Amino acid sequence: MELSTPISSLPGIGTYFTYKLKKVGVETIGDLINYIPARYQDFSLITQISTIQPGEKVTIQGQILEIKNIYTRTGKKIQQAVISDGQQTIGATWFNQPYLVKSLPPGTQISLSGRVEAFGRKKSIVAPQWEKLTPYDKLSTLHTGRLVPIYAETEGLSSKWLRAKIAQVLPLAIDEIKDPLPDQTLKKYNLLPFAKSLTIAHFPKTLEEAERARRRIAFNELFELQLKSLVRKKQWKEEKVAHGFVLDEEKIRQFLNNLPFELTRSQHKAGREILQGLTREVPMNRLLEGDVGSGKTVVAALACFVAHLNGYQSAVMAPTQILATQHYKTLSILLEPFDIKVRLLVGGAQRSPLKGDTSKGCSVVIGTHTLVQKSVAFERLGFVVIDEQHRFGVRQRAILSEKADAGRSPHILTMTATPIPRTVALAAYGDLDLSTLDELPVGRTPIKTWVVPPQKREGAYNWIREHVKNTDEQAFIVCPLIDESEKEGFKTVKAATAEFEQLSKRVFPDLRLNLLHGKIKGRQKDEIMDKMKRGEVDILIATPVVEVGIDMPNATIMMIEAAERFGLAQLHQLRGRVGRGNKQSYCLLFTESASQSTLKRLKSLEKTLSGRELAELDLELRGPGEMYGIAQHGFPELKVASFSDYELIKASHEAAEELLESVDSHLVLKQLVENTTYIAPN
Repeated sequence: MELSTPISSLPGIGTYFTYKLKKVGVETIGDLINYIPARYQDFSLITQISTIQPGEKVTIQGQILEIKNIYTRTGKKIQQAVISDGQQTIGATWFNQPYLVKSLPPGTQISLSGRVEAFGRKKSIVAPQWEKLTPYDKLSTLHTGRLVPIYAETEGLSSKWLRAKIAQVLPLAIDEIKDPLPDQTLKKYNLLPFAKSLTIAHFPKTLEEAERARRRIAFNELFELQLKSLVRKKQWKEEKVAHGFVLDEEKIRQFLNNLPFELTRSQHKAGREILQGLTREVPMNRLLEGDVGSGKTVVAALACFVAHLNGYQSAVMAPTQILATQHYKTLSILLEPFDIKVRLLVGGAQRSPLKGDTSKGCSVVIGTHTLVQKSVAFERLGFVVIDEQHRFGVRQRAILSEKADAGRSPHILTMTATPIPRTVALAAYGDLDLSTLDELPVGRTPIKTWVVPPQKREGAYNWIREHVKNTDEQAFIVCPLIDESEKEGFKTVKAATAEFEQLSKRVFPDLRLNLLHGKIKGRQKDEIMDKMKRGEVDILIATPVVEVGIDMPNATIMMIEAAERFGLAQLHQLRGRVGRGNKQSYCLLFTESASQSTLKRLKSLEKTLSGRELAELDLELRGPGEMYGIAQHGFPELKVASFSDYELIKASHEAAEELLESVDSHLVLKQLVENTTYIAPN
């Protein structure tokens, strides 16, 4: 049986289960084997009925003496059975499974695992896992009498069904799995062979054994991620050639002296790292990470200035029209005093190719994904800035870099305001050099943050009114959803459209409110933001669309509804939308949650202004999936490993560096880099 064989070819799968398995990412035999349990239930204690005590989780084995359906007054069916182990009897109770009366008739030998409860003087094992026994399998049960694997489930796809299929497939396909790590690496890092780890992870004998197997699988995930990054970095250096820029120190000094503010220490450091990268003929591939408001755009402007001095164009690509426009305004202010022409190119406008050399045409072009269109051409593209790069696809980034001179690649600087923990940076961005802005510009007043209990909502509304009425101060109120149709189940979650109606009519009828969300078209968004900037809006009700690219110096209040639904990193970014001017600013976090862990997590924002510290904390408390919303932000998803396991990330990174030169000569390593399936050679 080959790992690449479609799962639909297995007996008993059919269209229904093929669809269900695809929903959890299982399409081949290899996917099924790599579908690792989320946890285990310990039903390894097989005991005599006479010794069982209420509250215990146990396994009993015996014969069904009787079984029947009992109907409650509400019409529900309860299945009750009497089990004997040859010495004593015990009851077994299931709910709403009437087919069991026919499936498990009296005389059936059965193994049951579950929790024992007392009903008066009688004991019963309630809603137990079960499987029929034959004289041969009392010692090798699958669903009972052992550490039982529990898998991530979806409707119609149970752990019991998955267990049976994996047990069927694993022995037939395990020999197809070849280990990407050589024996000396396994020995150095105390790792089990990969095939053995998969077998143990599905059907371990002890929790210690399961943990060791899962550690090996986690190591593989991290190793694969980092080896691919290192290969990309190596190929980039070997295959790509760029124009090495010359640094005119005197003109760079003039540019810095012309800034209306002093650069921070970290801006100077990051700027120097980037400029040094521009001098090399190996194209720079660097990530600039810094909190909202830390001054990344100024550092990028310095690099654009140097590119211009060397006769090359720069392209700046942003994920939204709002952010592109913001960059255009900032870069125009910084660069046009030096006669550097800056152009904004966004969807629906100015689709003609960019013509003319850098002295007659434009040296800096800013836009959204419009920049990757075929109609947009550059004559001497030497430097590319990609903001919030995880919001673009790999292909989009590649197309933009391909617009440089034939045979040459542009230097690339990617930027993000999303705080990235050091472990995520090490594992996910190994192909990028990293520069960090870890301080805010001098004179920026720290934002005061409060978690506000529900009973203080009215007081908060009055406080907001006092701050914005008859002043030039403004406020944001952010809701997690656009409209009420997006609500999940019966949860009451604030939606921007409904909240706008309610606040406009009942709470702030005396103030000027407006609404902004992702479904509003680009031109209308610009009009709304222009009104806000001109001071014609007191309060803007919005979704997290305001997370990036909005700079309103008079905005002093950020109120966030259902704050528990956001990661700390995202809350920190939203908070960064205020405090851009010289006035004291505030962030109000509202939550209906009474969970102490949730409240403790949110209150960390009251004490910490560092995005990096908050990202580290959120990673520890919630994991990367909830930190960022992986599908939305494009961070790699780990199935078993954790980005918070620094020691394992460090070890796997070291192993990847050690084996980097062996990729071309090691078949399984080469397959690992090219795809994700370890298939034995024919």
